[in-house]
Amino acid sequence: MLKSGHVDTFCRENLPQREQWPDLRVKEAGLVYPERLNVTSELVDRHVVAGNGTRIALIGGEPGRIETWTYADLATRINRIANVLTRDLGLVPGNRVLLRAPNNPMLVAVYLAVIKAGGVAVATMPLLRAREIAYPLTKAKIHLAVCDHRLMEEMEGAKTQAPDLQRIVTFGNGELEGLMAKPGYEHFTVTDTAQDDVCLIGFTSGTTGEPKGTLHFQRDLLAICDCYGARVLKAEADDRFIGSPPLAFTFGLGGLVLFPLRIGASAVLLEKAGPPDLLPAIREHKASVCFTAPTAYRAMLDKIGDEQLDSLRICVSAGEALPKATFEAWKAKTGIPLMDGIGATEMLHIFVGAPREKIRPGATGLPVPGYEAKVVDEHGNDVPDGTPGRLAMRGPTGCRYLADERQLKYVQNGWNVSGDTYIRDADGYFWYQARSDDMIISAGYNIAGPEVEASLLAHPAVAECGVVGAPDAERGMIVRAYIILREGIAPNAATTKMLQDHVKADIAPFKYPRDIQYVTALPKTQTGKLQRFELRRMASEETVAPKGA
Repeated sequence: MLKSGHVDTFCRENLPQREQWPDLRVKEAGLVYPERLNVTSELVDRHVVAGNGTRIALIGGEPGRIETWTYADLATRINRIANVLTRDLGLVPGNRVLLRAPNNPMLVAVYLAVIKAGGVAVATMPLLRAREIAYPLTKAKIHLAVCDHRLMEEMEGAKTQAPDLQRIVTFGNGELEGLMAKPGYEHFTVTDTAQDDVCLIGFTSGTTGEPKGTLHFQRDLLAICDCYGARVLKAEADDRFIGSPPLAFTFGLGGLVLFPLRIGASAVLLEKAGPPDLLPAIREHKASVCFTAPTAYRAMLDKIGDEQLDSLRICVSAGEALPKATFEAWKAKTGIPLMDGIGATEMLHIFVGAPREKIRPGATGLPVPGYEAKVVDEHGNDVPDGTPGRLAMRGPTGCRYLADERQLKYVQNGWNVSGDTYIRDADGYFWYQARSDDMIISAGYNIAGPEVEASLLAHPAVAECGVVGAPDAERGMIVRAYIILREGIAPNAATTKMLQDHVKADIAPFKYPRDIQYVTALPKTQTGKLQRFELRRMASEETVAPKGA
């Protein structure tokens, strides 16, 4: 590793042992970065120096108080915050800073100021409760937090559970803004950091239990821009990005901050970004690139008739598997093919996903140029095309957990091995089957829960669903579906039979849900991912007589 610019050496000391890292193939990906690197200079200052300071960088803020910031505006605010962090709050390079806010321009400014000052940003989802916030505070030994004043109630609760936290500074109520206004704070000399200094700790969303902290280098933030952003997404400087994922979710950080700023484009940051809010915002701000989850695209379908989406040209779907039915319905309604992709907090962003001209409906896609992917068995051996196995990948980014023994499980023989079951076809396309722990073994048959979900979602009566295995004395497990019906559909035996018959006719009959439970909500993470482990817990605790034959 290069000589660190960090005074606080916590991150380097808590990286996994070097032999436990994946192969980080930066040069093999065609990427060359200087040894001394600070990404804030690359993402913001570079555009101002090049004479593009008047270009719009960010649009957003509280509802009714939307602001538009140019690159010059953003650069000045970053400098002022960096001075506050170092002069007033005592931050030294390597200190971690917890960030807590909805998606808005000020959150971006604080995030990039932490990095410019040599700190390590640790962003959290706005809806987390005190206990959930206390976890990263304690795990990463964080002394300083910067919080939107509207989210202070849970932050104060977290402070009582996290003894390392010494100071919370708020914004939106004048506290941080008052410090920023000091004379001379408009200029800040960027901190001398190494390209392999940690600048971000991303905590996983907890779909499989206790969140894991993932350590990412300065160069990693540029690598995802220069691989997925440049080689697959292929957006342009005149594009305007919009979307729903929180910036604490690395899917959102890449899609709504890093990718647009890397190319000098603009981003619309919505504090409320559910489907009812996203559609009018796309129209109002003439957004052209959208990042959101499959469930959001599906939910927007029924509302598109009232909205003019002429500006929209690129739609990226990630965060969970994209059902083919959703792809086809969106394409039919808008003419825009959804760009599916799989990423991971461990990898920072998408590593398999096809560019628009190479999309195959139903397939996740191809390895992002600069990354390699393959399918392996439980021993790490390659399996033949067409054979299900675990997805393994490597490239310029990769898993380095913060002091976590699970590193040994995720990284094997230099490859990052996710918990996803995939098939690769003869043309090199990757087809999602299930999370490895979502495979249902029923009477000797292997059934992928997401495949059954996709079949159910293709029926017009189904709004949302989750499919897991439920214990069964005769079959070991049966397929159980938890379904949210569309308005006007009765949750009765006739509907159950109709849906079961639909699945039997659509996919292999043995895969149909032998038990269907109608619910009004499904358990999800703060990023909108279905928590199948919670459904499995529910299924293991419920003893329900199967419905249907």
